[in-house]
Amino acid sequence: MNEVNVLERPDLVIEALTRPAPHFAGWSAAQWTSFFQQARNAGLLGRAGARLRGLWPLDQPPPWPANLEGHLVAAERLMRAQRAEVERELGHIARALAGLGAPVLVLKGAAYLAASLPPGASRVFSDVDILVPRQAIAEAESRLMLHGWAGTHDNAYDQRYYREWMHELPPMQHLHRGTTLDLHHNILPSTARFKPSGEHLVDGAVPLVGRPGLYVLGPADMVLHCMTHLFMNEETSRALRDLSDLDLLLRHFGSSPAFWTQLTQRAALLDLERPLYYGLRHAARVLGTPVPAEVTARAEHRAPVAPTRVLMDAIWHRALRCPHPSAAAAGGALARFALYVRGHWLRMPPWMLARHLTVKALRLHERSATKAVTAPTQG
Repeated sequence: MNEVNVLERPDLVIEALTRPAPHFAGWSAAQWTSFFQQARNAGLLGRAGARLRGLWPLDQPPPWPANLEGHLVAAERLMRAQRAEVERELGHIARALAGLGAPVLVLKGAAYLAASLPPGASRVFSDVDILVPRQAIAEAESRLMLHGWAGTHDNAYDQRYYREWMHELPPMQHLHRGTTLDLHHNILPSTARFKPSGEHLVDGAVPLVGRPGLYVLGPADMVLHCMTHLFMNEETSRALRDLSDLDLLLRHFGSSPAFWTQLTQRAALLDLERPLYYGLRHAARVLGTPVPAEVTARAEHRAPVAPTRVLMDAIWHRALRCPHPSAAAAGGALARFALYVRGHWLRMPPWMLARHLTVKALRLHERSATKAVTAPTQG
């Protein structure tokens, strides 16, 4: 049994992502209804539903009540529409940055889709993330603005916060299509506790077939980015979905023994061994992700000290559940708040964190009459 499932309420999404067909034969109509509610809440209805469909022969529908079928059909239509939109948006981005003279890396969900990786087939999207070398970010921003993207967060404080300290510019939104784009030069802020090199990430990038000028992170770097985004972030509302992404990536790339060697080597090079530890540990514990024993043992060398490890296990066991109230564990809200604070703590030194939280809490950034200079950041 998955350890996360011994907590109070059943997480039916985790069961749907991990259990064999006989497990679902005895589910009641109430359980199926609860599963559909939980999966939609977690952003995993399409993915979990597709897995359940695949457990039964094509001529034998899964045993959920007929009135729930329409919800899955609607989720599948939404996924197809969003995939088509992301495909179009990548074309617009490629054209806008065609003369940049630097590689443009597609990140996260859009990368899974563009590279035809397993998570991309069932991913729900909210925006597109790209990364360019730091020295090219000013030119990239200018070119995107010329093609209709406009910056957000136009107060002076937020502009300085993003442009001086963060690993990305303020989110950009297209004036006509309304799509959102995040422009990165790294995957963690320069002020963060862990300091991966954006240059190393770019150097290891892989060209996207049929998309001139667009790249994705190499397999090991893509997995490490997924781990870093999940386990070093302050936002955990989609933690289970991100863990499922990680599980699918590890199963896909892990079929090659060379991948595991590269994964541990790149983690050391990029200063991401702690996210690697958390990613391997919790993917295996929650979703049963197969990880070679020697890789697990090597990652354990970068585990936190015993008291911290026990505490973090308890926190992540709660945060990596479906956030729907019917699946929430006791202390889940407190665990997510602890991770929110921890995420900020890992991203900023104490003096900056205290100042940032004070400004945000008192909404001082909104009171400032001084508007930020919106000219592109200089590299």
